[in-house]
Amino acid sequence: MSKAHRREKQPDAVRRSLLDQAARHAAEDGLGALTLQSVADAAHVTKGGLLHHFPSKQALIEAVFEDLLGTLDEEIDRMMSADPVAHGSFTRAYIDAFFQVTRDGESSPWAAISVSCMTDAKLRALWSGWMRGRLERHAGTDSDQPLALARYATDGIWLANLTEISGLPAGELDNLYNQLKMMTVSP
Repeated sequence: MSKAHRREKQPDAVRRSLLDQAARHAAEDGLGALTLQSVADAAHVTKGGLLHHFPSKQALIEAVFEDLLGTLDEEIDRMMSADPVAHGSFTRAYIDAFFQVTRDGESSPWAAISVSCMTDAKLRALWSGWMRGRLERHAGTDSDQPLALARYATDGIWLANLTEISGLPAGELDNLYNQLKMMTVSP
């Protein structure tokens, strides 16, 4: 076979495409509708090619969640580096990140994955480990009770909006955002 007819293997690009397509499918159709075949088709690989990277649907979902946590980590780090005040900087970045996810609503890959986090022990452990690590890393700047309350309230608003319990209008969401951000300012 000539070199021109041989397809170069790019495992990192294939893996990235699979993760992106799985996240997109989860956001559009929910995790229950996500199939390995639909992800493989969308990424233009065979199902066997997908299984080479992710041996099961659960492994794919966990990898998507870990990828989302990595993106969240980078975004929070970026926001923290732009924050001139150290006290509460992690909490402010956390609030900013999750209010953006809240505003994105069902179009965010977090929507489908987060609800599963409540019932899936492995996803819950990944989330808990990420959060514990962040809280330990930022204990010197973000361990005050008002900051913990602001993060818990952010989680509650995010979950209520995600599960359509509250259906907060944009203005009210903005008011809650501003109140939470005020809680992060030292007295």
